[in-house]
Amino acid sequence: MGITDMKIGTRAEIVGYEETGAGYRAKLLALGLTRGAVIELIGRAPMGDPLRLKVRGFELSLRRDEAKALKLKEVGK
Repeated sequence: MGITDMKIGTRAEIVGYEETGAGYRAKLLALGLTRGAVIELIGRAPMGDPLRLKVRGFELSLRRDEAKALKLKEVGK
């Protein structure tokens, strides 16, 4: 499952990452987007970019193209 498949309110667990540069993966990890973390899509900007995510009790905005680096598995609400 990819981030573009998610609907608002959907929760998913991070199970891995697409091929990216090591520096970019480090950025995702620093934001708390680590393997096993559960994220929730809580909104999209009017044009669909950026995405608003909730992870580990805080909210963050991430560009759609950047968020595509996450490999996800849907979890129950």
